[in-house]
Amino acid sequence: MSTERIGVLLMAYGTPESPDEVEPYLTHIREHYTYIRGDKRPSPEMVADLQARYRLIGGRSPLLDISRAQAEALERRLEETLAPQTGLSFRTYVGMKHWHPFIHDVVRQMAADGVRRAVGIALTAQYSKLSVGGYIHAAQEAIEQSGAPIRMTFVEHWHDRPGFLKALARRVEAARTLFPEAQRADLPVVFTAHNLPAKILEWNDPYPRHMEETARGVAELAGIRRWFVAWQSAGSTPVRWLEPQLPEVLAQLRDAGDRAVLICPAGFVADHLEVLYDIDIEARKLANEMGMQLERTASLNADDDLIDVLAELVREQVAQLVR
Repeated sequence: MSTERIGVLLMAYGTPESPDEVEPYLTHIREHYTYIRGDKRPSPEMVADLQARYRLIGGRSPLLDISRAQAEALERRLEETLAPQTGLSFRTYVGMKHWHPFIHDVVRQMAADGVRRAVGIALTAQYSKLSVGGYIHAAQEAIEQSGAPIRMTFVEHWHDRPGFLKALARRVEAARTLFPEAQRADLPVVFTAHNLPAKILEWNDPYPRHMEETARGVAELAGIRRWFVAWQSAGSTPVRWLEPQLPEVLAQLRDAGDRAVLICPAGFVADHLEVLYDIDIEARKLANEMGMQLERTASLNADDDLIDVLAELVREQVAQLVR
């Protein structure tokens, strides 16, 4: 009798792999969201701006490469630890919402590989209907439309997992050493996550609360007295976005007399455009113009402490699948 293979689908936003892919990538995003009105095609200026941002971080985002490294590390961990305990085998997959490899294509591949039971995890810890909810919907829709005989359970959020909070706290503690010792005790730490339309507040969406709970948990572990939550990377569409946004918080800190600030992008688990450009280039330039030193915590990427958390999530979901 062959060993059953459990599939693990890691889901993320997606990113173009070359300048030529930027326009269709943006079109796919704009066609997806109902709050974007009018012509769904991006303007030439919008395309050129995004291409320029990618050039400044090396030509392309490392998001897909890092997501695949996370998946490979997780598969090794599951095969080493959970497989011997359960008599199951595990295979990890990476699916993207807005670019290749699309979630619906990956779900079909999972079915072709003989996967019948699976776990879905979004590579963002805080839940929103617009983010994680969209990934889950895409996977469920792919299963239904393709007729794939897969039963998949989903992790909706993991923003308050002790291992996740400890991993971020360790990175905060390490990044504080980038500042002169005299500034460290009272150093303000700003926790950031991707901005979303403020309309989510009408739905009682848990996203802002989840981000606040992540920030508070990390601050307590790292002994941070002054911490703030700010939203970054708002879209260019004419809708109201969550507040406060990062430039506003930086200005408030400057006005309070601060000359140093540490950014912890706790809403992201991997280096990508919103970290490497929006923080490392754009926010740092703004802070420097304000007379402030801005540094950032290292991303979790495929480090062992993140893989530990993901493996724990899979273990819990598998226990439900095989009951």
